[in-house]
Parts: sequence; structure tokens; C-alpha cells
Amino acid sequence: MKHGKKYRESLKKYDSTASYELVKACETVKEIKFSNFDETVEAHVNLKLGKSQTVRDTLVFPNQFKGEKKVLVFCKEDRIKEALDAGAAFAGADEYIDKVKGGWLDFDVAVATPDMMKDVGRLGMVLGRRGLMPNPKTGTVTNDIVSAINELKKGRVEYRADKHGIVHMAVGKCSMDAAKIAENVQTLLDEIYRKKPADAKAGYVQTVSVSSTMGPGVWVDFKEGDQ
Repeated sequence: MKHGKKYRESLKKYDSTASYELVKACETVKEIKFSNFDETVEAHVNLKLGKSQTVRDTLVFPNQFKGEKKVLVFCKEDRIKEALDAGAAFAGADEYIDKVKGGWLDFDVAVATPDMMKDVGRLGMVLGRRGLMPNPKTGTVTNDIVSAINELKKGRVEYRADKHGIVHMAVGKCSMDAAKIAENVQTLLDEIYRKKPADAKAGYVQTVSVSSTMGPGVWVDFKEGDQ
């Protein structure tokens, strides 16, 4: 991939082959940033997974950096008030299923009660491609919609390994203090270690790097199992 002049210049400001202590790595990402907007800082964790293994769950970062999420709850009429009182932006059944079918996606995350999943499942082609399909593994298919909404509004987010075994995750903004970004990265690593498959072999976490949206990656010096 061919990179622009500013990208190439940023590579001269640090040793791109070296691994840095976590806070220093985050400081370096901030130092080599070259765009004029507040870029997102991303973590990239390369995992050694077998063909049948996956890593997926949710977490709440200690240091938030995104605006409050708009939550849509798919539920029966008798639970609409409960969902709205808990802070959901939208709640209902057929009305919202039809709206989503029609292309409406003015929400950040969807929650569904189990009795709605037969109908919500038909939205797989729309919601699945955008990572919005409610899933019991991530706590978004539940009868405890109040707790789910509360956690989501606090900033609960999903992480998952892609088909190459890499977890890509936004962990902060360049305007944040490097120590706070590092704390978020460590939280992600702790969760990934916690979800380590029982039959995973040594070298489960192979590499960790951080980067800004536009900038080059910085390798993180880590020891597997550090928490």
C-alpha cells in the first residue's frame, strides 16, 4: 500500500521496528499524529486461534471517549415503558421491525427480549452486516433489559476476533491523556486473556499494536498473561 508524504514523515519520528512499553506506545501514537482532526486511537491484537476457536464478548472501558449511545429495544408492548424509562431511545415490536426493513438505522445498538428474536432474526441481512444484530453472547438478547440498557449507555462495547484472528478495537482519542488510552488498551487485553480458549496453545497473543486512524502502527511490548 502506497502512503502519503505525511505518513512517511511520521515514520521517521520513531523506531517502527521496536516495541514500546504500553504508555510510551500510546504517547508515541499521539506524537506522530499528523492529521488536523481528533483521530481515534485503535488497538490491534493478533491472536493465535484454531479453526474452530473464536474470541468474542463485551467490555466497558474505564475511560469513555464516545457520545452516549442511542439504544433500540425490540420488545412486546407491555415492556415498552420499562425500556424507555431505563433510557432506551426507541422501544417496540412490529413498528420498529418494519422501519429497519425499510432501511431505518438511526440507533447505535439493538437489544431484544428472547420472545422477540423469532421476528428480529428476519432482520439478519440488515442488522448482521452492520454488527447490530442482538446476540445473547454479548448480552443484547435478554429479559433484563434495564441492566442491558444501563451498561450500554455506560459505554459497553463488543470486541471480536475477525477471520484472521485479529481484534481491532477503538480504545480512545488522540486528545486523551496517554495513560488513559493505555488503561483502556490494558482493559481490552485483560478481557482477551480472560476469554482465552481452554485449548489455546502458548503464544495465544502474538502481537499488539496501537495506531491513530491515519497514522502508522506502534508495537507494544507485552508479556502474555500480563494483567
